[in-house]
Amino acid sequence: MKQNLTASKSLSFYEEMLTIRMVEEAIAKNYSDEEMRCPVHLSIGQEAAAVGVCKALKKSDQAVSTHRAHAHYLAKGGNLRRMIAEIYGKESGCSKGIGGSMHLIDRSVGFEGSTAIVGNTIPIGVGLALANKIDQKKSIVTIFLGDGATEEGVFYESVNFAATKKLKVLFICENNLYSVYSPLKYRQPKERSIYKMAESMSIMSSKVDGNNIEAIYSETKAATKKIQITSTPHLIELDTYRWREHCGPNYDNHIGYRKESEFISWKKRDPIVLFEKVLSERGIIDSKIKKDIVKSINEKVNFAFDFAKKSKFHDPQKAFSGLYA
Repeated sequence: MKQNLTASKSLSFYEEMLTIRMVEEAIAKNYSDEEMRCPVHLSIGQEAAAVGVCKALKKSDQAVSTHRAHAHYLAKGGNLRRMIAEIYGKESGCSKGIGGSMHLIDRSVGFEGSTAIVGNTIPIGVGLALANKIDQKKSIVTIFLGDGATEEGVFYESVNFAATKKLKVLFICENNLYSVYSPLKYRQPKERSIYKMAESMSIMSSKVDGNNIEAIYSETKAATKKIQITSTPHLIELDTYRWREHCGPNYDNHIGYRKESEFISWKKRDPIVLFEKVLSERGIIDSKIKKDIVKSINEKVNFAFDFAKKSKFHDPQKAFSGLYA
């Protein structure tokens, strides 16, 4: 089911993807100053997945994410200034400066948290969906996961539970082919398809080009509609590719776990460039509009970093507040 986008909505999609790209490039640029003392996992190259999915969700819908959470947090409506402040370890951060890059949260927009542990938010997301069912809420819970998480036992347990209890869950598997430095072909059987495997566990499933934001948006819209009608979970597998190293601000093709030619072939499919071309052909964007968008984003990014640097560090006396066992 193809969703026809208005010019204004198309531009908002483009601006959100470009915002994520420019924010993360700014993080990479400033990381060497050693003021950000937490690890960062960047989503450069994967922006269409986050924006395409989150634009199809309602504010009341909830989402949980992984260690690579910046894009999901921002696309779901998270506060940019508070995210950057969190990465700088400041009290004004979204987790009060004690969580860092991999522990982002903004419950005001339905972003229920992210975690450093692979697969750890999958059962949390399913638990949220169970709570919604008990409370008779119509909210859908979106669980972002990577291809590596489908190798964890908790993935199968959670899918089974969600299917059995007929929970309103949307699993989004961003398949970027690698788990740290291990290619997918060395971790999973070559003949196995992630989305077909999920379908065999009695949930709905589909697969979409993770660089095509319109296709992602349309498929997510269709999936959420089916979930609401049938209360059957749905998994969407998105083929995508991270440009930079697994953890950190740099490029790492030189260490040999992936070929430069592979990287270049994926970079040619840059989701932002592809969508900009589509918008240009439709007469929606031109050089002036793009220049204005870039200027506006630059101002927001600069303000966010300035805000973070000027904010106070978390009070050490409060280091153990908010902890529960």
